[in-house]
Amino acid sequence: MADEPDRVAGPPVLSRDPGAPLPADLPRGGEVPEGLDPLADGVLMAHQAEWIADTSDLKLGEKGRRTGITFAEALDHTLIAAAKRSAGGQNCFYIGDTKDKGREFIGYVAHFAKVVAQELGGVEEFLFEDQRDDGSTNYISAFRVRFASGNRVEALSSRPENIRGLQGTVCIDEAAFHKDVRAVLDSVNALLIWGGKIRVISTHNGTLNPFNDLVREARAGKTPFKVHHIPFSKAVRNGLYKRVCLIKGERWTAEAEAAWEAKIRAAYGPRTAAMRQELDAIPAEAEGAALTRVQIEACMGRGIPVVRWTCEDALKNAPEETRKATALDFCERELKPVLDRLDRRRQHVFGEDFARTGDLTAILPFEIGADLVRRTAFVVELRNAPFDVQRIILFYIVERLPRMAGGMLDATGNGAYLAEATAQKFGPSIVEVKLSQEWYRANMPAYIEAFTDRTVLLPADEDILRDHQALQYVGGIIKVPEDHASKGADGFNRHGDTAVAGALAWAASRANLPEYGYVPVSEMGSDNVPMFDTGGGRALW
Repeated sequence: MADEPDRVAGPPVLSRDPGAPLPADLPRGGEVPEGLDPLADGVLMAHQAEWIADTSDLKLGEKGRRTGITFAEALDHTLIAAAKRSAGGQNCFYIGDTKDKGREFIGYVAHFAKVVAQELGGVEEFLFEDQRDDGSTNYISAFRVRFASGNRVEALSSRPENIRGLQGTVCIDEAAFHKDVRAVLDSVNALLIWGGKIRVISTHNGTLNPFNDLVREARAGKTPFKVHHIPFSKAVRNGLYKRVCLIKGERWTAEAEAAWEAKIRAAYGPRTAAMRQELDAIPAEAEGAALTRVQIEACMGRGIPVVRWTCEDALKNAPEETRKATALDFCERELKPVLDRLDRRRQHVFGEDFARTGDLTAILPFEIGADLVRRTAFVVELRNAPFDVQRIILFYIVERLPRMAGGMLDATGNGAYLAEATAQKFGPSIVEVKLSQEWYRANMPAYIEAFTDRTVLLPADEDILRDHQALQYVGGIIKVPEDHASKGADGFNRHGDTAVAGALAWAASRANLPEYGYVPVSEMGSDNVPMFDTGGGRALW
């Protein structure tokens, strides 16, 4: 391999002028005309050239349909694999969402190997051996092109379970449509340890999809991915329609281009959200979503406390007195200052969505204003909290809610214990709720209407917003789908928990429940009358 070409330190100089002369033929789908040189002036559109020129270890392509990024990535895979290891060459792996995508991709690579690297690399079909964590082996249909450098490009027809076993540059195409894209992304991060690179490319598949999570996190600076936003309109500006005209043998004009783009957009009819998602790389609200992000954000306010606590595993097996002391310390330290600031003149209700492991317990009290707006007083989220710890915290809160007028608790599954214990202690103002189809049908519509009427106020918090985005129409009722899962800012699973707690609190605020007249001893005067009043000298109860 003495005469093997080194890969230059940077990418080749590529034309970015959409008005540059174009070759007579251009590729469509997997068809690559014989002799097409992708490095010739005008072949690559500006956004394709920019994608290849970006040599970041972590790269993210948020794209519209048919904008040519997969084509560009195949060229980059070819350049990387053709280079010697000393010049940055390495193996490359393409993981598409279908077998046809893998075959198309490897066809591009085989062509570029011949035209760009002057190598006659044939396409081999083989079975990729995927060694699972449990020791078993799975075989995946795959395609491969080998290079004289000793490197290879492989296109896999489906996601391997052991992506960590791949070493090199990995491209995940149409990531939003993979079965478990979050698991894919978590796995490929291990590649960075050995100098690998990760490229994630996709059109969007809804706001709650993990791919959109990744885009948001990257834009917020939470992950080091470099984001490329490539909508269909950008591809058109960069010369996409000119290439269509050459393929069809038609004359390009600006007027024809505008009419062509308008026709493509009009093909979506009234489905504007689908059109924006498919073409403009703007994720659509979830199919059948009960609330839009705009509706939810309009009912959010800053300054409302959100208290989160994740318990250590060791707390479960600690002595009972230790668990009690730990829970009370949390209450005194985190919750007492919040509770002390509540308006003693206003009625309060609460909702609680229970979880022991996996998801989280959410406690959400509403203050009922004189204007009848239900304002969130605060939110408590407990993760991995033992049963008795949750009981102590919930009782602490309920005992200190001014004019506690009712609460509804999730009594489904393991939540039945805490709901029953709370009802036993606080009486008929507490309702144990089995979250059934009938309950959702009777109570969820009113909660959704509150966002239209703006008679509810939530904390301005991204996790709480996304919990409410998870509410969808399922079989004619509004609920969080059973198979829904999202990641919170802490990286742990959520299942619309605060949305369910909010709906329970809202239902409690509409119920004709007796007002709970408990007054802490600390707030009683020497004459056994509460020390606070409405301002007119009368006790509140």
